[in-house]
Amino acid sequence: MFHASVPSRVAGGSDISLLLDQLSHCCSRPRYAFMLLTLIADVARPDGSAGPVVRVGDGLVPLRDWLCDALTPMGQRDPRRMALVERVREELRRDARLSGDAAADEAAVEDEVRARVRASGKTNLSRAASELVKAGLLKRHYQGYRVDHLNRGAQRQAVYTLTGRARALVSARPAPSRPVARPRQGDLFAS
Repeated sequence: MFHASVPSRVAGGSDISLLLDQLSHCCSRPRYAFMLLTLIADVARPDGSAGPVVRVGDGLVPLRDWLCDALTPMGQRDPRRMALVERVREELRRDARLSGDAAADEAAVEDEVRARVRASGKTNLSRAASELVKAGLLKRHYQGYRVDHLNRGAQRQAVYTLTGRARALVSARPAPSRPVARPRQGDLFAS
């Protein structure tokens, strides 16, 4: 069987091409796994770890919820997603949970679809993360209430750390530029 990624095994192959080759061998959904690794790298600290929460605007969102929400647009045109929207709309209508106000009803449908997509997305995310852990590209532990632990539960949230070839995704991205605040009158320690 011909494998399209054979050229990346030759001398001089880039870290990313080697990572893609590894993903094609160890993951049932290599494109999804690569998107997951890339998103984790986008919010990772310099040591390659991300989580347990991600800052979104003024709030904090659990890493797994953020990842699911970030991956959600990939399925917007999927016929199953469109069927889900219609199924939810019909269920809400049948349960008399729609008010008749078009804007409010559409928001209620969107909220319910988002909750269901997030729930199924967490299953997909966990499956992909497990494959990446087995491949040595990701470490996973849970952090939160009481103690850090390898198993979830007791209000602990996932922390993912990029390892192996996946670390190339962290070092490849440019350091975020932070605007330098000019000292204002009243600042005690102006730079």
